[in-house]
Amino acid sequence: MQSTRAGLLALLAVGILAVSACSAAPAPTSTAPPPSPSASPTTPPPTAAEWAAERLDGMSLEQKAASLLMLHAPGTEPGPLRALAEQGIGGLILMGDNIPADADALAALTAAVQFDPEARTLIAIDEEGGDVQRLPWDPAPGADALRGGTAAEARAAFRTRGEVLAAAGIDVNFGVVADVTDDPDSFISSRVLGPDAASASPLVAGAVQGEQGLVASTLKHFPGHGQAPGDSHESLPTSPLDLAGWRSIAAPPFQAGIDAGSELVMTGHLVFPAVDPAPASLSAEWHRILREELGFDGVVVTDDLLMLQHNGLEEYQDPGENAIRAVASGSDLLLYVLPADPSEFGISVDGLTSAIADAVRSGRIPEARLDDAALRVLTLRREFASD
Repeated sequence: MQSTRAGLLALLAVGILAVSACSAAPAPTSTAPPPSPSASPTTPPPTAAEWAAERLDGMSLEQKAASLLMLHAPGTEPGPLRALAEQGIGGLILMGDNIPADADALAALTAAVQFDPEARTLIAIDEEGGDVQRLPWDPAPGADALRGGTAAEARAAFRTRGEVLAAAGIDVNFGVVADVTDDPDSFISSRVLGPDAASASPLVAGAVQGEQGLVASTLKHFPGHGQAPGDSHESLPTSPLDLAGWRSIAAPPFQAGIDAGSELVMTGHLVFPAVDPAPASLSAEWHRILREELGFDGVVVTDDLLMLQHNGLEEYQDPGENAIRAVASGSDLLLYVLPADPSEFGISVDGLTSAIADAVRSGRIPEARLDDAALRVLTLRREFASD
């Protein structure tokens, strides 16, 4: 009995030693790499709007005012255009006299006028196709061929047009006519995408969608040239519509283009006396309707403000006063198709910027209004610089 008990104790002792030995053995070497240190957080780059707000903080009133100007100088040499750009203006508009022989030459011209790598000087053009076509190599159809067709056809046409423009270094197309008229004698008749809101609205939306990601689209001529007989290049066309009539007849194509994502809306020198005796380009009420009723949050650009001087009315012969009224009413970008010698019409960059800046100092233009306009334009310029 004792010998059996002793044997069991001996076996137990051996087992305990074996377990202890196993417990003391080194753990097998792991082949997994050591954990990497957690990545340090990175700050995302500022958005275009954030960048624009920061730049705006360091600008003088005159610099802000200059940034609202989009001007023209004739000719295919970059020198005069770049000289305007270097004065801090927001953009340049190319007319027929700026177009060289081919697309490569135009791309070289638009590149040569750029000097600020952080914010492009916007390059704009009127390229509707059809009756208003600056680029002879643009193969896309215009309104005369698209009218009566489908939204998909308009989208495809303006996609092609946008590709042509983007390849030439153009950022903004003043090319989507949202006016409607069924009057064949109307000044704008050959350029509308439809005779009425129902037919035009889908094509306007399609045109905007076609240009997206290529150039910034512009709807024109708000609130609707088709309902204001006459030629705004030489008169103040006047519409008989009241606001209710405008909402049903003229507004829907603009609403369709805004809903499709148009980045700009161009106001016309058009008078709707039942809404405001001032032309829409100088009307705070029409700008309010555009922002609040139609929900547009992009850049509002005037039609060529030199046209107001051409109409011969005494009220519009002071270019500085026209600029002040345009900004005060809600315009963000002021367009001027200037001759080689702008002083012929009493215009200079310094004169326009001084008029706007002095109006801010005197209280005629709230500084917040100037800042809002400059911020919208700078944001668009930054977006194209980032592409």
